[in-house]
This record gives sequence, C-alpha cells and structure tokens, in this order.
Amino acid sequence: MTPALDIHRLTGGYSRRKPVLHGVTFDVKPGELVGLIGLNGAGKSTTIKHILGLMLPHEGEVRISGVRLEDDREKYRSSCAYVPEQPSLFPHLTVAEHLRWTAMAYRLEPNEADRRIERLAATFRMDKAMDALPDTLSKGMKQKVMLMNALLAAPSLLIIDEPFLGLDPLATRALVGALDEAKSNGSAILLSSHILPALERRADRLVVLHQGRIIAKGTPEAVKAAGGADTLDDAFEKLVLAAEEGGKPGE
Repeated sequence: MTPALDIHRLTGGYSRRKPVLHGVTFDVKPGELVGLIGLNGAGKSTTIKHILGLMLPHEGEVRISGVRLEDDREKYRSSCAYVPEQPSLFPHLTVAEHLRWTAMAYRLEPNEADRRIERLAATFRMDKAMDALPDTLSKGMKQKVMLMNALLAAPSLLIIDEPFLGLDPLATRALVGALDEAKSNGSAILLSSHILPALERRADRLVVLHQGRIIAKGTPEAVKAAGGADTLDDAFEKLVLAAEEGGKPGE
C-alpha cells in the first residue's frame, strides 16, 4: 500500500547552514491518524511547511500519494488539504460560498458536493450560519469553517494543526466523529497538537519531534513504553528531558 504521506530523511529549514530538521523519516498510511507532537520550536511547523511545498528540502524528499511536488504539482497539491491553527478566511465570502469554492477547486461533482455540505453543516451545527460572513463569526466558528472545507475536499491526506483549540465540547465531539469517518473512507490524517490525552486516545501512531529530530515514534503504547511512563504526558516529558541530557529515559 502506497503511503498517503512518505517523508524520507528530510533535512530542511530556512537556512542550509542551520537546518531546523535533521533526517526526519516517517509516513502516514491511508485510513490512519498519526499525531505529530513536540515542544514549541521542535520543528512541527517546519515539517508541515515542507509537506505543503512552502519550503524545499535541503536533503531527502516528501511524497504525497507516491508523488513528489516537482514530479506533478497538480496531483501533489490536490491530494492534500491543510487546516492551520489560526483560521484564515476570505472576508467577503459567506460560509456557504467558501464551501462551494472548495468544491469547485477540488472538482467535486455538484450534487455530491451539495450533499456533503449539508451533512457537514449539520454535523458542526453551522446550519444557521451558512450565509454569514467571517467577521460575524466567533473564532471557534471560523475554525469549524476551516475544518468543514478540508473534510469536504476529502483528499488522500488531511493535515490539521491544533484542531481542538477554540472548539466547544459539542464541536470537539463532532470533529472526532468526522475524523473517524474520514479515516474509514481511506483518508490519512496528520494531526499536530499539544493536547496529548486526545492523541493518546485517538492516534494510531505518534511521531515525537525534539530539536528537529525524531526521538520516538510508534503506537501510543510504544511511545509510552519508550518513555517508561503510564501516560503520554509523562512519557513525553521523560523523552524530552532524556534527549536534552543525551541519555535514555530513566537513566
């Protein structure tokens, strides 16, 4: 099975003389949710920028659905959707117009797009806000619009940065259900978050970054075992402290 995302020995950053990432290797398979975790400055955002093609690798490569950006830009870009931590919407488009624009951009069949939009609006309790402009929405509602657009596209790879921030409990539950449905339909999900208990419960695998290097990866149980702890929060702390001290957790 071709991974939806395949990162191989990626070294990169803003300067070749001082890379942010050092030989990062991991993949995300269809129907899988992989959590990307690390402290602020660990390299998570830089990794995402390389995946999106906003930065070019110094060494190594990134493939989405088996394709590199330089091989087929259209296929590469149409195979993924990204939800940033801070919502970014067009100020003069309504919620419904954002969704219709996304449907056209991803060349969805109109009737199918309408069905998906109606279902997503109900799932995220946005039915009454479809004609609203972004300036009239709360931050949480703007985040819902971003998530709805990504889920509407249903690409091979969904990249979501801190999706739980700003969402109320019902929206969080709706998002979890929508991600489960996306996985069951074959989408791969790379989710970056500082809310480790949510990833501990939901992620199939985890990638732990520290100072641009992977210090642990595997199932949540494997990462907890690597950190010698019963919870992911405790394991993460031990792994980071050990990496900074140059040893292994517990030494």
